[in-house]
Amino acid sequence: MRWIYLSPHLDDAALSAGGWIYDQTQAGHTVEMWTLMCGQPPFSELSKFAKSIHDSWDLTTSAEVERVRKAEDRRAAEILGAQPVYLDFLDCIYRRDKNGAWLYDEALRGEPRPEDADYAAEIAEALRARLQPDDQVICQFSIGKHVDHVVVRQAAESLGRPLHYVADIPYLFNHPEHLDPNRAGMKETVHAVSETGVRLWQDAVLAYTSQMSMLFKTVEATHQKLAQYVQENHGLRMWTK
Repeated sequence: MRWIYLSPHLDDAALSAGGWIYDQTQAGHTVEMWTLMCGQPPFSELSKFAKSIHDSWDLTTSAEVERVRKAEDRRAAEILGAQPVYLDFLDCIYRRDKNGAWLYDEALRGEPRPEDADYAAEIAEALRARLQPDDQVICQFSIGKHVDHVVVRQAAESLGRPLHYVADIPYLFNHPEHLDPNRAGMKETVHAVSETGVRLWQDAVLAYTSQMSMLFKTVEATHQKLAQYVQENHGLRMWTK
């Protein structure tokens, strides 16, 4: 049996469940972090919006983004003892409609554009081909409504198999009001996280150096926010239907 954490981007699984992932691997479980939107677009041009995102990462081309961010993710996975797996779907900042227009060139939040409606089904097909019957699949709620998180949740739920849900971190800290509508009617389980698990969760998140400006800003804030989450909730919260 494998524990498969679906990660829209190259950091989301480690961010949302890193401490528990570490404790699972130490207990002998096979844990894999499947990043879905980490493919390189088959073109070199970027929208102004994508360029601004790259600038915030201090990166330039999509090829550099893929190289640097995958290296960060492999380091985080190594810290947690998990196996990274990469699929080649495109991040929303690179997606275009059939006429070549950028689908997301101003904002990343909300429901997928109508021209993007088939993306969840394509992802689900790829997941279905790779998943085994005994796999335990963990999906994020899409708190914060990042469109890629919404698409991945849609894909996971279309698989027709039991899912475990975790809250999207750090979006949960910025949008705590999104949690209750998502967990309504679900069963909650709290998994205790060891002190070492908390520390290595923090270390794994800090491995994503290109993303710090968009995450917790500072090392101190990273340590404080993750430790506080574990302390206040007595571990990592997970939900099932």
